[in-house]
Amino acid sequence: MKAKDIIALGEHILEGGSITYPEALQLTETEKPDIPLLAAYANKIRHQFSGDKVEMCGVINVRSGRCSEDCSYCAQSAFHTTQSPVYDLLSEEDILERARAAQRDGANRISLVTSGKGMEHDPDFPRILSGIRAVIRRTGLRVCANLGTLTAGQVQDLVNAGIKRYAHNLETSERYYPDVCSTHPYQERLRTVRAAKAAGLELCTGGIIGLGENWQDRIDLAFALREIDADSVPLNILNPIKGTALEGAIPLPALEIIQTFAIFRFILPGKIIRPAGGREINLRDLQGTLMLSGANGLIIGNYLTFSGRQAAHDFTMVQDAGMTAI
Repeated sequence: MKAKDIIALGEHILEGGSITYPEALQLTETEKPDIPLLAAYANKIRHQFSGDKVEMCGVINVRSGRCSEDCSYCAQSAFHTTQSPVYDLLSEEDILERARAAQRDGANRISLVTSGKGMEHDPDFPRILSGIRAVIRRTGLRVCANLGTLTAGQVQDLVNAGIKRYAHNLETSERYYPDVCSTHPYQERLRTVRAAKAAGLELCTGGIIGLGENWQDRIDLAFALREIDADSVPLNILNPIKGTALEGAIPLPALEIIQTFAIFRFILPGKIIRPAGGREINLRDLQGTLMLSGANGLIIGNYLTFSGRQAAHDFTMVQDAGMTAI
């Protein structure tokens, strides 16, 4: 898409219009010299529809490793041999201590994450509910849960425990998904997020770029997120972990990552778009550019199986972009 067309499309969205699928595909053909222009319009769209606040969220891996699923990127999969930590569900006091540590780092929201496909036959679920209630009661943090697939009854149990937002990624497009995971279908993921939405929960649902997908897969993912009305969209950038099926994946160019985030903002003007795992490794000195390319959320601190950077640096990055961390 030419510079004049980016401007015209950006102005159309700023005036309340909506981008079409063919227009989004055209944005993937933006030439390198025009990517900063695309990012600038994504930034204007973010400012108009989402304001200047940046939601800072920490994650706690409350149970790690031995996952029965074969997701090609995942260091916790039992199909892979990695150095990722393996441990059973943390005690309630350990969960509380990690939540308090994230709070000291400045997080106002945390997500409790478990390895494994989901909770349907999981004996840990009652203890997880107890941990959620304890963190909400004793820290005041806003708490999300990321527990894999759920039954409708378990969704209601989370609501009753005080959860307001459920995190469950689609990962990639429906077309490309079988290349990423073969042990459970894409439609099962959709059923879980739709059940969560139907119960009144907000959705924190996104995916990963750099899995080997093409541009159309990314656009398909973004439109799927628009269709399910995801509230928060975490976008991970693949960090190839030694021992996983994708350990030899070629990293995405930094400008392509920035372009991807900007296009997601054009498609999802009023949502939280949250750079997540892999940003430090893949963007290096250009991390701050994402805050001027449509992003308005961050995962801060460490990730599930690898370290992030000091949270204080992220707060400085947000402030330098003229935005306010919440």
